[in-house]
Amino acid sequence: MAITVTDPRPIDRAEEILSPKALAFVEELHKRFAGTRRELLAARGVKRQRAADTGKLDFLPETQDVRNGDWKVAPAPAALQDRRVEMTGPATPAKMAINALNSGAKVWLADLEDASTPTWANVIDALLNLRDAATGRLSYTSPEGKEYTLRTDAPLAVVVARPRGWHMPEKHLLIDGEPAVGALVDFGLHFFHTAKQLVMNGQGPYYYLPKMESHLEARLWNDVFVFAQDFLGLGQGTVRATVLIETIPAAFEMDEILYELRDHAAGLNAGRWDYLFSIIKYFRDAGEDFVLPDRATVAMTAPFMRAYTELLVKTCHRRGAFAMGGMAAVIPNRRHPEVTEAAFEKVRADKTREANDGFDGSWVAHPDLVPTCREAFGAVLGDPEKGGRPNQLDKQRPEVSVTAGQLLDIASAKGQVTEAGLRLNLYVAIAYTAVWLSGTGAVAIHNLMEDAATAEISRSQVWQQIRNKSVLADTGNTATRELVERILGEETERLRTEFGDEAFRRYYEPASKLIAEICLSEEYTDFLTTPAYELVG
Repeated sequence: MAITVTDPRPIDRAEEILSPKALAFVEELHKRFAGTRRELLAARGVKRQRAADTGKLDFLPETQDVRNGDWKVAPAPAALQDRRVEMTGPATPAKMAINALNSGAKVWLADLEDASTPTWANVIDALLNLRDAATGRLSYTSPEGKEYTLRTDAPLAVVVARPRGWHMPEKHLLIDGEPAVGALVDFGLHFFHTAKQLVMNGQGPYYYLPKMESHLEARLWNDVFVFAQDFLGLGQGTVRATVLIETIPAAFEMDEILYELRDHAAGLNAGRWDYLFSIIKYFRDAGEDFVLPDRATVAMTAPFMRAYTELLVKTCHRRGAFAMGGMAAVIPNRRHPEVTEAAFEKVRADKTREANDGFDGSWVAHPDLVPTCREAFGAVLGDPEKGGRPNQLDKQRPEVSVTAGQLLDIASAKGQVTEAGLRLNLYVAIAYTAVWLSGTGAVAIHNLMEDAATAEISRSQVWQQIRNKSVLADTGNTATRELVERILGEETERLRTEFGDEAFRRYYEPASKLIAEICLSEEYTDFLTTPAYELVG
């Protein structure tokens, strides 16, 4: 094999990350694991078609012994015992990384995935920032002279890095002329440069694993961890991983996923927005019963979402793993106090529900929301400095019993499919994609934090509504290609007036063309970010 870097210096200091030894490690990961990854991605399509044809998924009969078995994951290290508040966000630029580490959260999900556009410069900058954070050297001075440094008056958030999902390539690293696997690039470069330092710090290396659809994909990650630890001479079980249960097939394999990773597993996370996206994607052509109402009306209290989260808590705690809550999309707006107060109330209600259900902690997307989440979980756990519990592993939830039918009861969601919702979906899909193309992976739109997952829901709902000829409750119109084309044109023009001709030409116009292509195509595009990736550097 031969590895080629198409752009060795996208930013200053890139050579520190793209060192010959680090690249050799990534090449070895690719040689050992890329073939299995390719086979597993192909298996996804076969399984999805079978589910769409039947309208069914079920728990696997061949792994019943795993579900019935009496086993637990390895005990969590001290640094991960208390995860009551997790701050999420990209690891680039440095200012954002410092703010996340200083936020007062117990954990920072340092995101190289849905909240980060994987431009080559972003990928390398994120890895530099994470390495500098591990050594305590991360700092930043703004053009105006404002200095950002890591706080010393309180603990920093523990870093849990999230590499890209198995499906994403990395076109700037070619192995035998083919793009490398994005997940292996992110993990490999991060692990090679930080693992030993993080072990010395007593804080890692820890990872969040996204977008998996089966326990066999978890097995592949476990194999990667085993090899990587041997390669650097670290003890087995040093790596700890939390898996996002954010696809509908993975919801049927929670036990099996934990079992495959049992020496390296730290928990599962309820990745609610990608989960909704996955339901739409998986059953997009399975009929009207699988058409969700407008995105804004699908609450976590919907019966099928309750089934998913309650099963997750029960499964995790039975296995000694942490159950992590999901992202509340609302965010504060410091210029509008009434918006901020409404955001606080919604987040408080969301996190209180999760804490009462038995989750061990949850996510927030803004530093101002850290105290709100901390208070909600503190009301259940108590103050850790006054004898409170660090987590709720003792809350076993034996009363919970979830069937396949309950997980798939999409029709139980209250709400309607409306033309206003269709219009909003197109606006958000274009607006988010434009920002993504500009190099930013998460953005506030109408006081909601949008990332790739929410954009995926938006464009997928449009495709599904056209496919099913959904009747729009507020106008009586039918969702057709012609109607979508008209509304998309109107929303595109609206964005031109909001952001001006220059930004429109550079980002919003290509974003609109891309959204039109994937929403109006006869064939469904599995991930918005895959064709979008071809448009960025």
